[in-house]
Formats: sequence, C-alpha cells, structure tokens
Amino acid sequence: MTTLAIAAIGLRKSYPGKDGDKVVLDGIDLAVPEGTIFSLLGPNGAGKTTTVQILSTLTPADGGTIQVAGHDLARKPDDVRGAIGVTGQYSAVDKLLTGEENLLLMADLHHLSRRDGKHKAKELLERFDLVEAGGKTAATYSGGMQRRLDLAMTLVGDPRLIFLDEPTTGLDPRSRRSMWQIVRDLVSTGVTIFLTTQYLEEADELADRIALLDHGRLIAEGTAEELKRLIPGGHIQLTFTDTKLLDAARDLVGVGATDPEALTLQVPSDGGVRAVRELLTLLDERSIDVAEMSVHTPDLDDVFLTLTGQKQEITR
Repeated sequence: MTTLAIAAIGLRKSYPGKDGDKVVLDGIDLAVPEGTIFSLLGPNGAGKTTTVQILSTLTPADGGTIQVAGHDLARKPDDVRGAIGVTGQYSAVDKLLTGEENLLLMADLHHLSRRDGKHKAKELLERFDLVEAGGKTAATYSGGMQRRLDLAMTLVGDPRLIFLDEPTTGLDPRSRRSMWQIVRDLVSTGVTIFLTTQYLEEADELADRIALLDHGRLIAEGTAEELKRLIPGGHIQLTFTDTKLLDAARDLVGVGATDPEALTLQVPSDGGVRAVRELLTLLDERSIDVAEMSVHTPDLDDVFLTLTGQKQEITR
C-alpha cells in the first residue's frame, strides 16, 4: 500500500472581499505519495500559494481533512512543522552572513549542538558545491548559488517533505538544470517534493504527477504524458521508402494527412502504446513496411492553454 506524504480531502479557503467572501480553494483533494515529485500548476490567482501556505501550516484552512507527513494538520501542526521544509520563491538567505554562517544559524534554530551544527553545515556545503564559497558573504553569490544555499538551509532539519515554491525563478538555464538535478537527488533518498512552478518545462522534466488548479478547483491531474493526451493534435508520423507503400498505408488506415515529397503519413492518435501497437500490427498484416516512426503529442503549454484559456510561461 502506498504511503502518502500529503492526503487532503475537501480543502477549502475563502477570504473576505468587497462583494462577499472570495473562494480561493473550492474543495480540492490531493494525494501525494512519499518519495515522489508532485507539481501544482495554475494561472496567477488560481490558489497555488494558498495551498502551500495551508499545507505548510502558515494559513489555516476553512474546511477539509488534511494529513501531512503522517500528522493531522489541524490537531498536530507542530509535528507537521518538524517534518517539513519550505523553500519559498524569495530567498531566506541573509546576504550579510557567509554561506556557512547561514547554515549555522539554521542549525541553532533547529536546536542542534554546536558540534552537530558544524558537521551539518560542512556536509551541506559539500553536497551543494559551496565549499569554496562557504566563507564568503552570500551577497557575493550568483543567483544559482543563493538558491542552492537556500535549499541547503531548508535541509538542515532533515525534512522528509519539502515545499518548493518557484525554485528556479530568475535562474539562467544552466543553473536551472543544476537545481533540477539536486531535486532529483533528494527524491532518490526518499524525500517528497511538492513543487509549484511557472515553468511548464520544469514540471514536465521533474514531476511524477501534475495537478492543474484553476479558480480554486483541480481541473486535471495525471502524469505529464497523461495530461498531454487530453488535448487534440497528437499524431503518429510514419515514413515510407516509396509512394506505393505510402499510398497503400493511407488507403488501409483511412485517415491522416500525407506528404508525398517527404513520404510521410500523419495518423491522428493519442500516442499511447496501445494505439501505436495496433497501427503497426495493422500495417504488418498487410506487409506494408514502415521505414521510420515517431509519436507527436501536445506539450504542457498546449495543455495549460487549452484547459485554462491562459498562456503560461515556458522555457525551451
């Protein structure tokens, strides 16, 4: 049986407004297995930040039952706080302190002994490739280095569940990919990551499951591939060695667009394994040889735009 790091049923939250209460979360359900990366996507104002604030004990929910890291959020918030880490969009690094001093400060806040604090700081500086920079003030760090230090500070308390809110905003592509590898390494040790991001490519690269939040409701959830198959436009492209085979395939399949010059046939499909297998079996039974095959599905940007009607930033 799968153990859940987060289990929320009927999560609700409203805020007072001029025209009555504004519903921010309208009864959402979340199930995040331990040792996985779960990404929550949504347009601005969808309720992503409120969700993280509630799950990390910063804001009380108006309704719903919530278990975080095995603890009831309403009855045992202190136990929840002891089991989680939060790395927000805006760095918690004190730029007037050195990297090592920032880590030692966090060790003090976690009530580690001086000896254990120094050992933990040394370990994290090595883990995040900050040994040479450890004695320098954080103000001299690049954006990528500051984000690595910020995450290292979160790990001082050895959390088993980490909330990452926009972890790579403002980073260059190389620093972003470095952070992605750090996240993957964390998960390989059993840590659970709850990720919110404005970069759809980031969710596509990292997340085991993705949920799409819009106007306080979850409108879609699944793996990246499952979400992409929700959107029309996917197809299987077949390439043949001559026009005779191309024409035979088109007549047999009965649908699709041909390109006589490229000798290709595009067959509408969700790109699933079953659909690909059935198509290739059909062609094989008629001895129609396929030279090349590729599967094309919409990307997460298409999913986001279609389901929410809003364009989301994506990096390539």
